[in-house]
Amino acid sequence: MLSILTAIIRRELLIAYRRQADILNPLWFFIIVITLFPLSIGPEPALLSRISPGILWVAALLSALLSLERLLRDDFQDGALEQMMLIPTPLSLVVMAKVLAHWLLTGVPLILISPLLAVLLSLDFNTWVAAVLTLVLGTPTLSFIGAIGVALTVGLQKGGVLLSLLVLPLYIPILIFATSAIDAATQGMPYNGQLAILGAMLMGAITLTPLAISAALRVSVN
Repeated sequence: MLSILTAIIRRELLIAYRRQADILNPLWFFIIVITLFPLSIGPEPALLSRISPGILWVAALLSALLSLERLLRDDFQDGALEQMMLIPTPLSLVVMAKVLAHWLLTGVPLILISPLLAVLLSLDFNTWVAAVLTLVLGTPTLSFIGAIGVALTVGLQKGGVLLSLLVLPLYIPILIFATSAIDAATQGMPYNGQLAILGAMLMGAITLTPLAISAALRVSVN
């Protein structure tokens, strides 16, 4: 079973390597959005540090939405998804491997470029650490929750708008607690409570969303 999951993750990474534009476009979008704010409102550090939590996470949400389309749709169109549903491995573990690969390709790059974001948004070290921790806990949750919407709309020809309508309301709690943690760090206040809630959301997503994704796929494919 572990070898099958490893093979699925390796397959996703290999496909992404051959289609680098699908991975780079959301990342470039994230960087461009972050860059435009200092250019438009000015480089004043106090102003940037005050609005940086909202800028950072709104850009992360939008870039996550851009990358969700390719999570299952290509496999659905070429029949690979149906073959995955027929293998003896539980479908919930298969979709967990695909979501993990998606996070490695979309969430991890956002974390890696966070030092650049700290410079652009005039973040101090403590605020940058808080931003990194919220990205580490929040971005995989975005991938798991977004995969439910992708599974529900995978059989539709133009499901992008419907996907956004389904997923964005579910992203709001992550946005609230992540921005609250960064804002608390900006003011020098403790933010352990917000991180604990984000961690609980992540654990709940890892536990429950694979089952929901599997059920949605069975409905969409059949």
